[in-house]
Amino acid sequence: MKRDFLPWPDKRLRTAVEPVGKVTDEHRAIWDDMVETMDAMPGVGLAAPQIGVMLRLAVVDASDERGQAIRMADPEIVAVSDDKSTYPEGSPNLPGVTAKITRPARLTVAFTDHMGMRVRQEFVDLWATSVQHQIDHLNGRMYFDNLSKVKREMLLKKARKAR
Repeated sequence: MKRDFLPWPDKRLRTAVEPVGKVTDEHRAIWDDMVETMDAMPGVGLAAPQIGVMLRLAVVDASDERGQAIRMADPEIVAVSDDKSTYPEGSPNLPGVTAKITRPARLTVAFTDHMGMRVRQEFVDLWATSVQHQIDHLNGRMYFDNLSKVKREMLLKKARKAR
């Protein structure tokens, strides 16, 4: 089922969310809704707090053909590369604006998968950017928090005008 997005500046978007622990069928159902919601945007990732679910759940699918979504519970970045990549980032919680954000181009993430197994996986390029973006959401951060204060204020002003 496609879910609705919390509108910025809902305070839940600024709240670090609770760990999942053991993955249950309820979590799997939330992931299914998240994938459907992400695909309908269309986007390359979605974190649970974006739809009001205050758990450390995220989905990412930066594949060209789609249908390759990775479901993550309690993701933690364990290693990042020194090399960087820059992509335009946005959020359905704050529609109508984007900003180019520079992040590590590669990273290794430990997370609990849909089967309940703790795994480590390396992500590169857009996949890496999306994973970092989703983990930011889980920690109560928005992509524009990576901008300078001046650029962030300009982006938020533009977003208010777009509404």
